[in-house]
Amino acid sequence: MKVILLKDVKGQGKKGDVKKVSAGYARNYLLKNNLAVEATAGNLKQLEAKKRKQDEEAQQEKEEAIQLKEALEKTTVEIKAKSGEGGRLFGSITNKQIAEALKKEHGFKIDRRKIELDEPIKSLGHVNVPVKLYPDVQGTVKVHVTEQ
Repeated sequence: MKVILLKDVKGQGKKGDVKKVSAGYARNYLLKNNLAVEATAGNLKQLEAKKRKQDEEAQQEKEEAIQLKEALEKTTVEIKAKSGEGGRLFGSITNKQIAEALKKEHGFKIDRRKIELDEPIKSLGHVNVPVKLYPDVQGTVKVHVTEQ
């Protein structure tokens, strides 16, 4: 019996897979526990439509990420911090502060976890910070740290 998995099933496959399983296993376990539906022509068409829609949404998200990347490339974030002699900061600038400054100054709402700082910024000056916007789209934002 052919079934379409509605959820990940250990030993069978991932959500959306079409699998051939024994009739008893399908009736008594998969269908009974709403883990799968029978692979009829209508259900297969519905699955194809759902996959097409997910692909379109993913493409739309990628295009939006590319547009955001281009806007971020032109952006410079100004952050003021107290510093001592030699341009060393008393504290440090973290990805959270950069995300807040981006939202406050420029209106970009970017999750702080997507801002990839290897280590916090601890000196005055300009720093290029990478921002991961989508799995294969990465932009950079210029951060200018000035004395308060």
